[in-house]
Amino acid sequence: MSNGQWYPPEWPARIRALASGDLKAVTPRRAATVMLLRDGRPGQRGPGPAVHMLRRRTSMAFAGGAYAYPGGGVDPRDDDHLVGWAGPSLESWAERLGVGTAAEAQAVVCAAVRETYEEAGVLLAGPTAGTVVSDTTGADWEADREALVARELSFADFLDRRGLVLRSDLLGAWARWITPAFEPRRYDTWFFVAALPEGQRTRNASTEADRTVWIRPGDAAERYDRGELLMMPPTVATLRALTPYGTAAEALRAADAQDLAPVLAEARMEGDTLVLSWPGHEEFTKSVPAGSGEASATGRPRARTGAHRE
Repeated sequence: MSNGQWYPPEWPARIRALASGDLKAVTPRRAATVMLLRDGRPGQRGPGPAVHMLRRRTSMAFAGGAYAYPGGGVDPRDDDHLVGWAGPSLESWAERLGVGTAAEAQAVVCAAVRETYEEAGVLLAGPTAGTVVSDTTGADWEADREALVARELSFADFLDRRGLVLRSDLLGAWARWITPAFEPRRYDTWFFVAALPEGQRTRNASTEADRTVWIRPGDAAERYDRGELLMMPPTVATLRALTPYGTAAEALRAADAQDLAPVLAEARMEGDTLVLSWPGHEEFTKSVPAGSGEASATGRPRARTGAHRE
């Protein structure tokens, strides 16, 4: 199977250094990403929902040129006070996400909703527990969005100031991946699924992306297999997991049955060969000679294989 995966030439040295104790693993930063779905539109190839993806600019230090979902790091300010909340209790979310406190759960879910707003212009919140805002395109909304991006405003304060309720019931936790221990930038990332709210539209609001697309998960995975789209293993794995579902609602209902056990890459050196694998995801196992070239067999730009990005 041909694809666009690429393994950085510095990895063998970093893996050896980690094994010998000369390299200390960086503590992963918590993060969240959202697979935003919408049901089929006229002209769409095949049945089933499409997923919103963005292509990271090739100039980005992490995963440049790779396709991913809107997402980013958890803001610790989002756990300092309770926000307006709809859906499962924070205690239920804490149990589902595998975190220790309700405050931690709120911060992770806030990150998912905030990043979807920052990067796609879609806001999973409304004035009441049963509503969602219908239009976030005004100048005042854009000023708030830019303040969120600049971290001049916390998402908790944004919700409070606008009198909004976070609709956690519109999200389903789908997977959890952790960047390999030998990487200098590491993320502990929760993947969520959500349906595009009625009346809202996506847009490329991210300065990190040069393109956005709506694409069926199966089509995206097939294009990865052909080496046409660069992606990290977590992205490919979640796309394949979404493929069986015929509607966004079906995928959302299936979220509760998904395994949230963290997926962490294992790496070892066998002589001069780097062997890298993700338990439970054998398709990503690679044996790469140390000192091999900086491109995949497709000759495409490099794509990191961590669980998230900055």
